[in-house]
Amino acid sequence: MTTINKVMVRLLRYMVPNRNSVVRLMSSVMAVVLMVVVASCSSTKDNDLAYFKNLPEAVAGQLSATAPAQVRLQVDDEIAVTITSSAPEATAIFNAPLANSSVRGDVAVQGNPKLMSHIVDRDGNIELPVLGKINVVGKTINEVEQAISNRVAATVRDPYVNVQLLSFYVNVMGEVKEPQRIKVDKQQFSVLDALASCGDLTEYGQRDGVVVIRNDGTQTTYHHLNLADTQLFNSPYFYLQQNDVVYVAPNRIRIDNSKYNQNNAYKLSVISTIVSAVSVVASLVIALAVK
Repeated sequence: MTTINKVMVRLLRYMVPNRNSVVRLMSSVMAVVLMVVVASCSSTKDNDLAYFKNLPEAVAGQLSATAPAQVRLQVDDEIAVTITSSAPEATAIFNAPLANSSVRGDVAVQGNPKLMSHIVDRDGNIELPVLGKINVVGKTINEVEQAISNRVAATVRDPYVNVQLLSFYVNVMGEVKEPQRIKVDKQQFSVLDALASCGDLTEYGQRDGVVVIRNDGTQTTYHHLNLADTQLFNSPYFYLQQNDVVYVAPNRIRIDNSKYNQNNAYKLSVISTIVSAVSVVASLVIALAVK
């Protein structure tokens, strides 16, 4: 035997006088190893995937909710304006020429043409044929339609004005199945609509860790939303606005997995060392018991 083995044998002779003690020692060592393995694999955070956990258990009921805020136009928004009346020829002069719908600001007629869109300039205006500049920034779609209708009514009876917001985009990032930039085709679009459009949260997304970031043209604000709480429907951020960013934070499991190469590799190395040590001890104990 080597000097180290001789020392360990003597130590074991002192600590392990009989085979029953050997069994007890081996059981204790293996129990410690098992505890280390379990602790290294367990999560420190509840991974509950449920939504609206405080929803009443009644079959049906009613929840309080905030009325959706109307979208207000901002600088650099893109809108399409259509003006008509019972006499279409009378309102034709107020409409911009046809444009290619696939290219922003392009006035060439190609493919499937539509009325040219208008970009809200830095002064908050759009410019229409005959009518000239109209200030629209900070106004809702209905308010812009009424303002244009009032201008047209000076020369045309009972005009009809339709305004569509073309640049309503929402960005969804983080722990969703398909992070993407969503083009919204309606004015009322909730955070649940956005998440559903992205295939819902992944199992690693925090249901209480959803953040909406909003820029209204003058300042950037943010708000935390909890999908597990029905108070979500009362939040002024439940309904999204143009250019909102929805971010879903990762839960503890995802964070731990991302650190696997650093932390878990170290844990596995420690466990491997312990197992190797137990193997050496077991070999020496067996050798001692045989002698």
